[in-house]
Amino acid sequence: MPQSPYPDADRAAVYRAIYERRDMRHFLPDPIDPELLNRLLDAAHHAPSVGFMQPWRFIRITCPDLRKAIHGLVEQERILTAKALNEREDEFMKLKVEGILDCGVVLVAALCEQRQQHIFGRRTLPEMDLASLACAIQNMWLAARAEGLGLGWVSLFEPEALRTLLQMPEDSQPVAVLCLGHVEKFYDKPMLEQSQWADRKDLKNLLFENQWNTPCR
Repeated sequence: MPQSPYPDADRAAVYRAIYERRDMRHFLPDPIDPELLNRLLDAAHHAPSVGFMQPWRFIRITCPDLRKAIHGLVEQERILTAKALNEREDEFMKLKVEGILDCGVVLVAALCEQRQQHIFGRRTLPEMDLASLACAIQNMWLAARAEGLGLGWVSLFEPEALRTLLQMPEDSQPVAVLCLGHVEKFYDKPMLEQSQWADRKDLKNLLFENQWNTPCR
């Protein structure tokens, strides 16, 4: 017998978390309850992974000096990114791109070492380890939104520099600096949309039928 859908209220809550999730940059300094943090990490750990490889690793940054050092790496890349954007450099520099020094908890999400031994689902698409980690981060993001916490994904850093700073194995890879914390309010729209950096694309222009660039009827 086919499984019944969730009750209306439960389904509405799932979709609400999806549509109200935001990449947050503004945080309050209030601490996060350890049990709540464990719930969010457990939600991440229950993400799907190709070949059930579970490649995700999370490093919690509790040393203030280490948090400042990570912020320094992000600031270096922020400047380099701005220069690479050419005519949008000044516009980019006005954006707040991270909340590392402000949020309650900083996590570094990484891919584990010795991933080459996992072949199931990765023989032709080895990047599926990265896709699996992204699913774990999204699980945490949605759970955080449901709990009333903000989360920001920061990717402005040189991976080798961060890997060295955190004394990670040579074949591991840092992917995201996650800023997690209480917020005064969630953005009404994604921050980059509010800032008119970019607009959300129309779904009908991204959905094809049978062949590339063939619109669905």
